[in-house]
Amino acid sequence: MSQEKQILLGQEELGRTLSRMAHEVVEKTTNPDELVLIGIRSRGVHLARRMARKIEALAKTNLSVGVIDISQYRDDRAHDVSSAAVIPFEVPVSVDDKTVVLVDDVIFRGRTIRAAMEAVGRLGQPKRILVAVLIDRGARELPIRADIVGKNIEAGEDERVNVMLEESDGIDQVALVPWQMKSPA
Repeated sequence: MSQEKQILLGQEELGRTLSRMAHEVVEKTTNPDELVLIGIRSRGVHLARRMARKIEALAKTNLSVGVIDISQYRDDRAHDVSSAAVIPFEVPVSVDDKTVVLVDDVIFRGRTIRAAMEAVGRLGQPKRILVAVLIDRGARELPIRADIVGKNIEAGEDERVNVMLEESDGIDQVALVPWQMKSPA
């Protein structure tokens, strides 16, 4: 493993990747008017909003973008009492009979997506659920895959993918960093 940061996507590459992902969503959707994008808090929300703008331009439609917090649905973490105050759903429309696209920054073990699918099930009964992730780093513990992937990478157990977005971090960049290395403040 390298002991320094390896840039996987810069600002321009990230923009192109999201454009390609938006095209894939449109291609996999029979009716864009039945599409709902749901971002998984926190960076998945920013990515979902960016993809929605691109899809709206491509499909000439207005999309609903929702937000879910899956912390209450995780099976691999102790539930924090303070998380009870977090609103788990901010979805402006019904998901019944819709194509729901769950958007996240990184898929690793599969547990976040499993939790997100459980959360969406509490909202209603979608016709179909697609998973769109910016980075797929492999090494699943669960039989879950992404339908739309921005970039597949190989990362060791001692490495983590650091996704930084303009909306939350002031920069668009995806890097592979040693696990103990902190992201810049």
